[in-house]
Parts: sequence; structure tokens; C-alpha cells
Amino acid sequence: MNLIDAAFNRLKQEGRAAFIPFLTVGDPDLDTSVDLIAGLEQAGADILELGVPYSDPLADGPVIQRASERALLHHVTIESCFQVAGEARRRGVQIPFVLFTYYNPVLQVGLEKFMAAAAEHGISGLIIPDLPYEECSEVLELADKANIHLIPLVAPTSEGRIQAILEKARGFVYCVSSLGVTGVRSSFHEGIEAFIQSVKQATPLPVAVGFGISSHEQVERFSAICDGVVIGSAIVREVETQADRLLNESAKQDALLQICNFVSQLKGYKLT
Repeated sequence: MNLIDAAFNRLKQEGRAAFIPFLTVGDPDLDTSVDLIAGLEQAGADILELGVPYSDPLADGPVIQRASERALLHHVTIESCFQVAGEARRRGVQIPFVLFTYYNPVLQVGLEKFMAAAAEHGISGLIIPDLPYEECSEVLELADKANIHLIPLVAPTSEGRIQAILEKARGFVYCVSSLGVTGVRSSFHEGIEAFIQSVKQATPLPVAVGFGISSHEQVERFSAICDGVVIGSAIVREVETQADRLLNESAKQDALLQICNFVSQLKGYKLT
């Protein structure tokens, strides 16, 4: 069974929503990304999104854009992201990984080579925000063969396209809570609850929500109506705040602890 399916099945039995943090791989460097992945599992992550740094991230707000820029300065590639995922697995990390990437890096690697590498390095899911469902058939077929779930994004503006998108969905459905790009927000799209409910009624798959969720209160709010909650920019901003300390060996462990404590507080989870 795909690890994403196993995670949602377990969480359903436990009666709680998945807590899904996001990290930009390679920010501030690759070794630290492995440390952060291990730390976020300990901080309560149920599934982890690994963002591939990209020079033109159309769906990302300024916080994640800056993280991509910092990673690209160190020449982080999609292959680097696979290596980080593989190293995290060797370190004993067991939670599912969802790779968040734009389509051009995938094409640069080659679809078949990309899927083989993703499967080899423990990737369970794939989000490609600039790949429309009308053009995803080849990627979907290869992903299915590799037992990797191609996870769609649906937004309040998707309207008449939602049912067609859901027919090709795998793993879970990612509902976008706000119009525009990612980023910390204090308010969300009007009618977001009704939108999420309509998606839940249209698919048997778990439904997660993301884009802008940045506080424990918001995590609780959406956990009550969704099967999963994605938190990205708030965590990436915390990594940015600690970046210099993460690159200083004498301060690194304390900086990692600060980030993991921040993440655990978002979930309402106490580190042991």
C-alpha cells in the first residue's frame, strides 16, 4: 500500500486530520534539510511536503520564493531533493513524502527517469501545480505504475472543472484555501467551508487544505472539516529566521529545536 493511503487510514481510525508541513529542500543547505525532515517527524508531522526549489514558482508567495532562491544559490536540483529524501529514509524517517515541483524540472529529467528515481528514493506523492488535468495523462499513467500518487490542487475558482479534476485524483485532494499564491494569511476565501464540503461530497479520497494556514487556531479550524491541513510559508519563514544559526555548528541544534518547537505548537503537540 502507498504510504499516503496507510497514513490516512490510520488517522481516520484515530479520528484526527493529517498534519502536513512543507519544507523547501536545500534551504539553508541539503544536510540541514535532512535534519529538519527528521525533526518534523518528531514534531508531529504525519505527511511531509518537500518543495523542489524553482526559479519561477508561480504558485508560491514571497517567503517560499526566497527559500527557493537561497537553495538555488547552492545549485540544489530535483536530483538533490531525491538524495535528501533517500538520506532521510536511511536516517529512519517513516512518514510519507510528497514532492512539490513544477513541471519543467520533471521534463528536464525525463518522465520515466523521474518516476523511477522518485520511487527509488521513497517519494509517495507528487504535486505539480502547473500541470493541468487536461494534460496529465502521461504523468498519471507513469505515476500509477510507480505507486506514486499524483495529487491535484483544486481552488474555489475551479468551479465546473472540479469533477473532472477529481476523476484523475490520487492519494488525497489538495484544496486551496485562498485565491492567489501561498503565504501567511489572517483570513481566507469567503465560503471556504462550503467549498471544502462540496469537494468532500464529490470524492471518496481524503481532502486536505492549504495555502495561508499559519497558526494553531487555523490548524484546529480546518482540522475539524478536513482530512488534512498543510502548513507551508509559516514554517519556511521560521527556517529563514533561523538560517544563520542553522549554518553555525555551535548553534545548529538549538535552531533545529526552535523550529521543531514552532511546528509542534502549530499542531498542539508536545515534543518528548
